[in-house]
Amino acid sequence: MDTVRCSALAEAIGEPLAGTAATARSWLCVEQTGPWGRDALATSHLDSGVSRDLAALAAGTGVRIVLIRRPGSHPDRHRPVPRHVYLAHTAPGNTWLERTMVTDPKALLDLDFTRAGNGEPGLLGERVAAPLLLVCTNGRRDVCCALRGRPVAAALARRHGDAVWESTHLGGHRFAPTAVRLPTGYSYGRLDVDFAAGLLGRASVVTDNCRGRSTWPAAGQVAELAVRARTGEQDPDALRVAAVEGEVVTVDHVDGRQWRVTVTEREIGPPRPASCTKAPTPAIALEALEVRAS
Repeated sequence: MDTVRCSALAEAIGEPLAGTAATARSWLCVEQTGPWGRDALATSHLDSGVSRDLAALAAGTGVRIVLIRRPGSHPDRHRPVPRHVYLAHTAPGNTWLERTMVTDPKALLDLDFTRAGNGEPGLLGERVAAPLLLVCTNGRRDVCCALRGRPVAAALARRHGDAVWESTHLGGHRFAPTAVRLPTGYSYGRLDVDFAAGLLGRASVVTDNCRGRSTWPAAGQVAELAVRARTGEQDPDALRVAAVEGEVVTVDHVDGRQWRVTVTEREIGPPRPASCTKAPTPAIALEALEVRAS
């Protein structure tokens, strides 16, 4: 029953979303139909040698690899077919999305992952102006993502077509349905169809239900969102996390303003499982205690 799922329990105790986004400066999104296992890059119909090599090339570069597929029926025909590949970089002031088509994913082994992680554009196909929304539906990782994510992805795809894709693990399945908006890297949880559609319809940052920007570490995600809440700033390029020093995070504005945000851990509510297959553990959240202009 849904009442015992990890997402229902986390919602019941009001577990905060801020600071829970997966950390990645760049995202490589590879279309792969058919079933996905728990570790989807290694346990899908993607050639195992290619998946190992891609994982090795991406390690330590700031590039996160996810598999994507169109919502709905997605049988693997077991024959070479053109597949979509997207590369996004999330840094403010250097945010971009590129797209290409490949028949053999082995061609992606030629991508310079270090340059991609550093935000150098022009490495993969053509520039794309419209955003993407990836909705996690990796049920083998956690059933909440399938039960809650797939209906949202399907409904969104009927409205927005190729702007919406099912995705492998985005982290935080207890916040399902979860999604990431590329190229900015802002992640969201506890979505419904209308709210998620709104993420595609505007360029400004939506802070409701936001887990953070993948560009920053967890404390930076919390601090940046706290500054946005205080100032009302919605421009995705306006704020940068300049430093994380212990509990103090420095956030800079492009106009020269600066804030020092104190971010601490706190335990909230009773223990809950971080995933449907795990035992309950203490629910620890990051919280912005103070936002001080400097």
